[in-house]
Amino acid sequence: MVKKSILVIIVGFFLFIFISSGCKYSKLRKSKDVNAKFKAAQEYYENEKYAKAFLLYDDIVLLSKGTKIGEEVLFKLAYSNYHMNDYILAGYYFRKFVETYPKGDLAEEAQYMSAYCYYLDAPKSKLDQSATYTALQEFELFITKYTNSPKIKECNEIVDKLRTKLEKKSYENAILYYDIGYYRAATLALSNSAKDFPDSKYREDILFYIVKSHYLYANNSIDAKQKERYNKVNKAYKKLKSKFPETKYKKEADDILNKVKRKLKKINN
Repeated sequence: MVKKSILVIIVGFFLFIFISSGCKYSKLRKSKDVNAKFKAAQEYYENEKYAKAFLLYDDIVLLSKGTKIGEEVLFKLAYSNYHMNDYILAGYYFRKFVETYPKGDLAEEAQYMSAYCYYLDAPKSKLDQSATYTALQEFELFITKYTNSPKIKECNEIVDKLRTKLEKKSYENAILYYDIGYYRAATLALSNSAKDFPDSKYREDILFYIVKSHYLYANNSIDAKQKERYNKVNKAYKKLKSKFPETKYKKEADDILNKVKRKLKKINN
């Protein structure tokens, strides 16, 4: 019975502390005292209570602009989101910091973190790549602005990863048209991928599937259009062979060319 009473007292004590703490925080949120909110936000941040810190920083970010604490408020606001794994919002606030305090001591770090947050948010190659493009732009901007930064090597490595991801996405999108039988769309998408990524590791595959897509598109065309479209197969074949004389697709490409020659001969006769 005594142990049960002690347990009730302990639970009651912690419940009281919890409620009091909640009331104190709620009261602080309603306060207009910028300095009090800033001090509390700093304490929450140091104790890794980033959600509470974020709300307090957010309350005073506009009110503190132009004051001696303004830079730190916006910087910590961005980092609070970063620590909560909200990389889109963190990237937004880091970018906002650079725009607001471009000559501040923390501008270089904020510029890097803006890029890094979008990089962390960039999805796998099969999904939408808007964050990947944004991250690439942000890193290129950082490299241009801070040419002597110790992070340049790391930035260049990440830029290479991002470009590889976009290269893969471009190829996958183009080859999808081929897989579903949209051969004209495939030739256009594959050609665009080749232009966008001239050094792509998929270049040989792209050039071959352009040949094959032109051929299959010509095969399915009306008689009046076939001669023109078979001639495009010839041109695509020549390009493949000029870039890759010993292409891994040599047998299949040669078979296609021979079929095209026979079809053109028949059409001309």
